[in-house]
Amino acid sequence: MISMDIRHDQRIKIIQELYRNTFFAKDSPPSLAVAKTRDIIENATQINDYIKKYAQKFPIEKIAKVDLAILQLAVYELVFEKKEPPKVIINEAIELAKEMGSGRSFAFINAVLGKIYQQHYAGQPKKT
Repeated sequence: MISMDIRHDQRIKIIQELYRNTFFAKDSPPSLAVAKTRDIIENATQINDYIKKYAQKFPIEKIAKVDLAILQLAVYELVFEKKEPPKVIINEAIELAKEMGSGRSFAFINAVLGKIYQQHYAGQPKKT
């Protein structure tokens, strides 16, 4: 399936790179050399700390690798990059989980990102 949304296609490539990176040496550069992928890998410790905090019942090493890559991308976009509206980032992550994850991945990802949203964005005035 070819998407009409370039950003969606870029996110898929980033998730693929993050997934690949879990199986190869941490010092091996991403083959796509996407700047965002490099940034996510460089900030992986902080990003994974967010995931650990908001998915406490699921040790990070037990989270499916695809789901972890989707979460890492979404947490990076929500907390570090902050270029897109939070709800757009969360909706995109849910769609990616439906496409690439297992049957209930989308619900898990929605729950984790919803907690991060509540902690970081709820109650803040909207940007105009």
